[in-house]
Parts: sequence; C-alpha cells; structure tokens
Amino acid sequence: MPAPTNGSAYGETEPLLGQQQPQQQSRWKALPKHIAAVTWATLSSNYANVFLVFVPLGIIAGALHWSPTSVFILNFIAIIPLAALLSFATEELSAKLGDSLGGLLNATFGNAVELIVSIVALREGEIRIVQSSMLGSILSNILLVLGCCFLAGGIRQQESEFNSTVASTMSSLMAVSSASLIIPATLYAALRTSTDEETDKNILLLSHGTSIILLLLYILYLVFQLHTHKNLFKQDQSKKNKRDIEARAQAQAEQQGESSASASTSPTEPAEPEEEVEEEEAGQILSPIAAGIALVLVTILVAVCAEYLVDSIDSIVQTAHISKTFIGLVLLPIVGNAAEHVTAVIVAYKGKMDLAINVAIGSSMQIALFVTPFLVILGWIMDKPMTLHFQSFETVVFFLSVLVVNYLIQDGKSNYLEGAMCLGTYTIIALAFYVYPDDAKGDLSDSFFRNLWGRN
Repeated sequence: MPAPTNGSAYGETEPLLGQQQPQQQSRWKALPKHIAAVTWATLSSNYANVFLVFVPLGIIAGALHWSPTSVFILNFIAIIPLAALLSFATEELSAKLGDSLGGLLNATFGNAVELIVSIVALREGEIRIVQSSMLGSILSNILLVLGCCFLAGGIRQQESEFNSTVASTMSSLMAVSSASLIIPATLYAALRTSTDEETDKNILLLSHGTSIILLLLYILYLVFQLHTHKNLFKQDQSKKNKRDIEARAQAQAEQQGESSASASTSPTEPAEPEEEVEEEEAGQILSPIAAGIALVLVTILVAVCAEYLVDSIDSIVQTAHISKTFIGLVLLPIVGNAAEHVTAVIVAYKGKMDLAINVAIGSSMQIALFVTPFLVILGWIMDKPMTLHFQSFETVVFFLSVLVVNYLIQDGKSNYLEGAMCLGTYTIIALAFYVYPDDAKGDLSDSFFRNLWGRN
C-alpha cells in the first residue's frame, strides 16, 4: 500500500504545505488593483475633486514664496476639494460606527475645515479673522445654504414639509448662542467708565465662562439627539419614507389600470428595498482603516493650505483693498462649506428637506455652540485674547438673522419665496460687510444709539 501524500490520509485533495503561498501571492497582486479602485471611487465621489490639482500648486506657491495673490487664490481653491474629501471620509467612517458614534464623529468633523483655518489664524494672532470667519460660517449656513435649499425644494414642489420640532430645537439653541454674543457687547458698553485693561480682563472672564456653558449645552444636545430623544429625529423621516413608498405604489397601480388588482400590494414590496439600498449607499467604498487614513492625510493637507492662506491675507487686504472682515465673513466660509452646501441643495431638490435642514441649521449650530467656544478656550490656553465680544454691527446682524430664520421655519413648511428671502438677506449683509472697514468703532454706547436713531 503506497504511503499517503501530505493531507490525503484525512480526505484532503490538496497538500497543506505550499497552499498558502499562492493565496498570499494572489492577495499581494490584487492589492494594487484594490487600492486603485478605492482611490478612483473616492475621487469620483464629488465633482469638486476636479480641483485637487490646485492642492500641490497651492503648496508649491506658498513654499516658493510666489506673489501673495497667487498664494491666496491657489490655496483658496485647493481647500474646496479637500473639504469635500474630508466630508466624504467622515461619512464613510461614521456609517460603520453606528448611530451614536457616527453622529458624534459627524458633529466633530462636520466643520473641521473652519476649525483648522481658525486655529491657524488664532496662532498667528488674527483675532478678527477668527471672529469674522465664525460669524460668516453661521450666516452662510442659516441664510445662504438654507435659502438655496428652500429655493431648490420649491422648484419641484409647491410646498415642502420638514420636522418643525427638530428645527425649532436647533433654532432655539441658535437664539441662546446669539444671546451669548449680545451679553459681552452690552457688558463692554456698561464698563466704558473702567480702564481698558480692566474692561478687557472682565470681558475675557465672561467669555471663558460663557464658552464653558455653551460647550456643556452642546454636549447635552448631542445626548438629546443621539440617545435620549433620537426617535424624535427619526420618526418624521420614517413617516416621509412611508409616504413616498405609498405614493410610488399608487402611481404604479394607476399605470397598470384594471389589471392592477394583484399588483396593488406588490409595488410596496420592491419599493422598500429601494429605500434600504439608498440608505446603505454610504459606507460602501472605504473601510474603517482607509477612512481613518484619509481623514488624517486630508486634515494635514488642509492645515498646510490654511497656513499659506492665512499668511497671505494681510497682503491681499493691502493690494486688493478688501477688509479682513469681508474675507473672513464671506470668502472663507464659502470655501470651507462649498461641498456641504452643494450636498444640502441636492438633497433638498430631491425632496429630503429634513436632511437639508439638518445640514444647514445643524452645521451653524455646531459652529455657534462648539467651534466658537472651543476656540475661545483654546485662545485661553495659548494666551491669545480670543473673546466672544464681537463688534456691535456684527452682533446685531447675527441676532436679526437668527430672528428671520426662526420666523421662516416655525411652521414646518417652506417654499421658493422663503428661500428668496434668505438669499436676499444674505446678499444685503454681504454688501454691508464689503463696505464695512476693519477700523470701524461699532461698540455699544450712548453715541452708538444716538447715531443709530439719527439724534445729536
């Protein structure tokens, strides 16, 4: 009887030794193809990625000390696709972490570009850039993005509905954040009789305490949204999905005419997986490790481009005669939120107004309750005089904008006219800040109110 070959005595048809080597070799051969496929899928996820060519150009321009205008424009454009990639990697990673951790990750990295740019500016001592960019990000979200969403939704539907309870909760928190800016401005006016050094010290103390409270409120809101009242944020969307399925089923039944007796129940069955496929599209391209690596790499590139961008602002102000306030309030927020803005408008056009509202108002709320207080605390650590004392004109504009948005969303419905109102308000504010000089003295005082009402 011949001796059994390796493994054949146990019913195995292939030898154990030498089997692993071909498998390992095939894995190594397939790895480059897999990396290329994932890279292509990532790059083709957003049209803004076409501008990635400006990333190396912007870095080279800054490293070789090209003209400040070239450095500013190249890095300005380069941050747009980087913001899109950062948002994409965050969504891919959050889709695999579940609702709670995924929501926390989105809340943390949702405004990462603005946070990185502001940290760089804060380190350089550009307090006005930091304050104006924070205010500009809030205004661009609650007026520009929300207006575009209402306008896009009104093109296809006469009137769009959304969860008014969730929107009112977010807008109420925005009202609290606006109060946190009004109180330091009024305190500064009340302390006009004190010395400048003592007044600045008191404003810093108030800003530090207020920032801690705002951060605590934001943490409570995350617990409210992701844990204790998460059904409140989901039930309206589930009802909307059910209505959409029933509407498609009814439309298909009407098309089939008299023979639709048996098909009246069948359209709902294929329609439900259709919704599930749409919800499961996120998180199918990048693995958790790949998404984490992408987050780290993109964050480093954003920090480098932001460094060169902030360094060139002073020269741009002198050559182009544009104020730092306008750059921080209008230009930088458009760059940091470009990809997010486009996404919100697209989902609003598709009828998903709840998601659009969450992007627009939710993002501005993150900046007001998390990013801005965090920068104040960070300035405290870095010994930088970053406070919540904005100039009076900026504070009034912020309060009026929140007031307008609260009126528009309180009924839970939207149309194209309300969108036009938001866009018109934002355009007026942008024009006002275009002519608003950096050295304007707009602090609240008796002379401010006398000038406001035209009294001598």
